[in-house]
Amino acid sequence: MTTEKLMTIALNLAKLKEKPYDTNVIVQGKNIKKVLIGIDMETPELLLAKQLDFDCVVSHHPKADSCIVDFYKVMDVQINRMLKSGIPINKAQKALRKKQQSVDLNSHASNYDRISSAARLMKMPYLNIHIPADFITEEIVQTKLNKAFDNKPRTKLKDIIQELSSWNYYKEKIAQPVIRVGSNEDYAGKIEVLMAGGTNGGVDVYKSYFEAGVGTIIAMHVPEDVKKAVIEQNIGNIIIAPHMPSDSIGLLEIVKAWRKEGFEVTCMSGIVE
Repeated sequence: MTTEKLMTIALNLAKLKEKPYDTNVIVQGKNIKKVLIGIDMETPELLLAKQLDFDCVVSHHPKADSCIVDFYKVMDVQINRMLKSGIPINKAQKALRKKQQSVDLNSHASNYDRISSAARLMKMPYLNIHIPADFITEEIVQTKLNKAFDNKPRTKLKDIIQELSSWNYYKEKIAQPVIRVGSNEDYAGKIEVLMAGGTNGGVDVYKSYFEAGVGTIIAMHVPEDVKKAVIEQNIGNIIIAPHMPSDSIGLLEIVKAWRKEGFEVTCMSGIVE
């Protein structure tokens, strides 16, 4: 079993033919049997994996090399997502550009070698698998919400919270679904799940969705500036399905497939089984 095998399984599950910019094999390996995977896997987790005799470490969030430097490029997938909601392609591109440029400025200056060099020194195979898992999560959550509310035009935000909270993904987890913009009695309108864009698209992207007729956005997290702007615009709602449990949805689908192929996989660092 190899790192390439692990990657291929993840890409196939996400219906991707090639690796996105935030997803790569950082340190290759073969004869892999025991895998340690988590949301954020850095040098301490690599050391732990070495001590516990794991053969490979997988981080969900991009931590190394091109997955960091080119991270802003993966945000282009948000354009396709915006098109599905009826936003014109030229408007989608321009709405995304400000946040994309900001991400580029920050990631370009980052120490992209810090964790990858540690993995190489330890001779520990290491992967970053980000957006494939997020694609899986987004599809699962959107499909389940569509099934619950497509024929209920007077759905309120409290109904969505109740529905999300009833799922095993979120039930009894420390972080719970929460309304960040809007109130219990507000009508939801059209519900869009935005969980697979690399990172939050920013104020202009959210505004574009609401102007295109979306009533409520379901996300994993929302920055303070976006929350403030949406409140001031008074045209939409935001519900947060918590970050760690939501990330776990897609990742556990990948883990399940790896285990089926014979890998021994242990989850930690935010993955909630």
